[in-house]
Amino acid sequence: MTNEEKPLNFIEEIIEKDLESGKHNGRVLTRFPPEPNGYLHIGHAKSICLNFGLGQKYNGKTNLRFDDTNPVTEDTEYVDSIKYDINWLGFEWAEELYTSDYFGQLYDFAVKLIENDLAYVDDSSSEEIASAKGTPTEPGTPTPYRSRSIEENLKLFQEMKDGKYADGEKVLRAKIDLANPNMHLRDPLLYRIKHAHHHRTGNTWCIYPMYDFAHGQSDSIEEITHSICTLEFIPHRNLYDWLIEKLDIFPSKQYEFARLNMTYTVMSKRRLLQLVNDKLVDGWDDPRMPTISAFRRRGYTPASIRNFCDRIGVQKRENMIDISLLEFCIREELNKTAWRRMAVLDPIKLVITNYPEGQVDELIGENNPEVEGGEGSRVIPFSNELWIERDDFMEDAPKKFFRLGPGLSVRLKHAYIVTCTDFKKDEQGNITEVHCEYIPNSKSGEDTSGLKVKGTIHWVSVAHAKEAEVRLYDRLFNKENPVAEENFKDSINPDSLKVIEKAFIEPDLAKATPGKGYQFIRLGYFTLDTKSTTDKLVFNRTVTLKDSWAKEVKK
Repeated sequence: MTNEEKPLNFIEEIIEKDLESGKHNGRVLTRFPPEPNGYLHIGHAKSICLNFGLGQKYNGKTNLRFDDTNPVTEDTEYVDSIKYDINWLGFEWAEELYTSDYFGQLYDFAVKLIENDLAYVDDSSSEEIASAKGTPTEPGTPTPYRSRSIEENLKLFQEMKDGKYADGEKVLRAKIDLANPNMHLRDPLLYRIKHAHHHRTGNTWCIYPMYDFAHGQSDSIEEITHSICTLEFIPHRNLYDWLIEKLDIFPSKQYEFARLNMTYTVMSKRRLLQLVNDKLVDGWDDPRMPTISAFRRRGYTPASIRNFCDRIGVQKRENMIDISLLEFCIREELNKTAWRRMAVLDPIKLVITNYPEGQVDELIGENNPEVEGGEGSRVIPFSNELWIERDDFMEDAPKKFFRLGPGLSVRLKHAYIVTCTDFKKDEQGNITEVHCEYIPNSKSGEDTSGLKVKGTIHWVSVAHAKEAEVRLYDRLFNKENPVAEENFKDSINPDSLKVIEKAFIEPDLAKATPGKGYQFIRLGYFTLDTKSTTDKLVFNRTVTLKDSWAKEVKK
């Protein structure tokens, strides 16, 4: 189905109606407003693809605006990582902005509300304010400070700005309706005091706007036409509209869509930070994490994530997306783009007794047989001693075992047909060496032997193999919905990472670069780890060749 044939989502329907009516003079301007207090995760990718995608589709623009109103948790490290992730996903913003750019204007907006008797300074504690708000079925009661005069409120708010008061000593609240059924309209907080160093404004400010105050007004300052939020902000929309109306500023409008909830993971920054701080993962970019940087390190591509976000669509109701769909998207892409290579993770030696010792046959293997022309080829050295996978040999092979065993024959990928003639064991009974004879005229592509074998196995020449560490990553949690557990960390999958310290790989893989996908034949899709070095090659498994979890569920 082409983009033209694809049904419009409900936000696109709204935009098209606005364009037809001439609203905003046919202009579309969206924004992506992350708080720089952590790394972006796959849920943010959905929002990025939506906001930037709408800007692209309707010849509009998208701003990147950092919601930096909490100096305690924010850092330039997160700012840099967010910008990198957005660019990596393939998007460019019209303007790079910060809510802190507007601190002066936001302060003036707050003064205007006070001057119109629509805001007041409250000395109550957070507990007292919460108690006085009432319940959803009972109206709130005014604190003693709600009746302060405009003059007194203006004076106190100026003193708050000047640093006269300690953190928590006073707040600025909107004066709306303490009986409103929407609890967010019961005199919500607009400003609080925080004597903390801000990553951009330093110590210039000691009062900071609350998100609900900064959000809509920043949208209005930028003249955002469609402010797209997730469903949890529905109760905040009335306050968004009230503030814009009372301040008589550009009428930005908020629309809500369902956030991404995905099986076998958590999307809360707070929980992700717990995993990092408790050293249950190796940082924000640990390949088991749901962060964009982690998916990148694991070998996921921008196209696979964009494809995933496109497939799940934009909904009005919360739902749970199966992580298998994301794995399908990267598997589908890598099948078409990943270069094929051979690697042996659990090696035993295979000796071809009738192949001349010291002779090296340079075989040719296509990089990608899924593409016409194969995207080029590479040389694969072949010798009389090879590494093969341990489970490709069985001493007592069952009838339908189409690999190696006494008297059994297989084809070596890109090479020859071999027949097992003998094997060796150590004192513990472990197979240490398999002996075979090869059929000289059975070379792949030149086979005149007339022999047919049912099995093909991969291998690496002992004399030419490179050593590498291989990390087999799997899902971080073994429960479909770990957030539902009393302690989500109890659901961590103990088998989410298996490290193979000494695997053998084709010599060509020594030239691998991070981000390039490789299919280790018969084993899965892999990429070079970003922390790999020339002295120690490290490969991460991106995804298995098939959905192994589906089999587990059926058991």
